[in-house]
Amino acid sequence: MASPPPALEILVREPDGVTVWSGPPYPPGTTSPPQRLPKTACSATSFSTDGARLLATVASASATVYDCRTLAVVKCFELPGLLAAALSPTGAYLQTFQKSSSPQEKNVTVWHVDTAAALYQHYQKSMSKTTWPMVQFSADESVACRMMPNEIQFFDPKDFAKGILYRIRMPGIATMKLATAPGSHVAGFVPEAKGVPASVQIFSCNKDAQNQVVARRSFFRCSTVQLQWNKGSTGLLILAQADVDKTNQSYYGETKLNYLTTDRAFEGIVPLKKDGPVHDVQWSSSGSEFAVVYGVMPPKATIFNKKCNPLVEFGEGPYNTIRWNPKGRCIL
Repeated sequence: MASPPPALEILVREPDGVTVWSGPPYPPGTTSPPQRLPKTACSATSFSTDGARLLATVASASATVYDCRTLAVVKCFELPGLLAAALSPTGAYLQTFQKSSSPQEKNVTVWHVDTAAALYQHYQKSMSKTTWPMVQFSADESVACRMMPNEIQFFDPKDFAKGILYRIRMPGIATMKLATAPGSHVAGFVPEAKGVPASVQIFSCNKDAQNQVVARRSFFRCSTVQLQWNKGSTGLLILAQADVDKTNQSYYGETKLNYLTTDRAFEGIVPLKKDGPVHDVQWSSSGSEFAVVYGVMPPKATIFNKKCNPLVEFGEGPYNTIRWNPKGRCIL
């Protein structure tokens, strides 16, 4: 007999804090949803990828980690000047970024949540959405790496004290993305410079093959990228963005959706059937297909398989965001 599904829980974020309520079905005679976590002051919340732990932060003050089964506090970290925080995929590690007045004051820390031990620290002058979290983990937390000037550095998550295990040299690297399930490959983006086109390169995370390019895609008119790996780590979606659209179709710049596979079966632009920007793209949880919303108003929505062949056309509509349910069977 199959085990019952886990109880539904609803997290509600309000300006003054966060509350967790039990979802349906409710006990007989209940007139309102039972409250599992009373309102708690915070400025941001996030779950670990596996849903086992919840992180609630108070800007410039603290980070608290909860066990999602009991909503008991696992550990509370007092962190003056806290600017950002992130849990690792299983919630075993907490990464924090704090204000720093000098390079001697190391402001990026990887903490072991259960013991509150600082496992690794370094100084970082600034951070952005494309570089945070600075240390990236695979889903099983067997691989950890960070981007530094001109290279990607790898660590042993079980023993950060070993220091840097090995490096991948990428002169000019500006963005990186580690494949997570499994952590077999890493992708890096090098912007256009001095007439040399921008490029995204995929490398193996195997120590013996880390400097061999597995796949590569080059393009002009690209200032930033968003990188998305599928589950299985066989396909990489690259949303290339330019600040200026030279075709004058969009005030917000130009976007192109590219696709790379680690077996080199596909390398090129995703064949979209309407001109205009890419509004959103998301892999399904299975890693076998991805959905795209694209084109001038009204946009179109299409599902592609991992060979980049269209599977389902939703036609045109008032779309700008697309999301899969956790099982990858439904789409919103």
